[in-house]
Amino acid sequence: MLHVNAIAVGDLATNCYVLTDTETRNAAVIDPGAPDDRLVTALKGYKLTDILLTHAHFDHIGGVGLLADIFTPQIWIHELEAAWLNDPERNLSAWVSPLAHVTAPPATVIIKEHRTYTLLGRDLYVKHTPGHTPGHLVYYIEDKAFVGDLIFCGSVGRTDFPDGDHQTLLRSIKAEILSLPKQTPLYPGHGPATTVDTEKTHNPFMQQMDTL
Repeated sequence: MLHVNAIAVGDLATNCYVLTDTETRNAAVIDPGAPDDRLVTALKGYKLTDILLTHAHFDHIGGVGLLADIFTPQIWIHELEAAWLNDPERNLSAWVSPLAHVTAPPATVIIKEHRTYTLLGRDLYVKHTPGHTPGHLVYYIEDKAFVGDLIFCGSVGRTDFPDGDHQTLLRSIKAEILSLPKQTPLYPGHGPATTVDTEKTHNPFMQQMDTL
């Protein structure tokens, strides 16, 4: 079984998830949002094979360079956002501060569609879930869903940024999240973990699903 270690990094407290396999001593990281030394510490004794990005906003990619320099892992992103990694306007870091542009190394695994891959010796199902961004991805492994900024505990991702679309986001949630088993843990990009059933029952945005 994979061990999941959540570390909130950066000014926006982005959840970075460190997935480790204690038998093989291999690891993967989802959304290293800032160059935080705690990520390096969490990976001590492990080989980082992959960095998986749910999307290319600056607060989810800011630590990619640090880890890539140390471990030379594969970097995953959807094809629609591959160019954003080196574009501060598209990844929104230029909006925050013209003096604090964030970039990341180029991706080596370009996702184009829903597909099952292998990660850390396990099946990894990659779901394309646009709305927050055009190329937003959800990673589903060992009955756990890492949902980025698609859905949060009691809320959903913002869509008032360039390229966001609220109706598209809701359709992604309905098709790719609410269809999962109800006890599936959801690990979001910000805030506490939740479950599919909790969000179906308590998330006020789920009432809008009836209009889709």
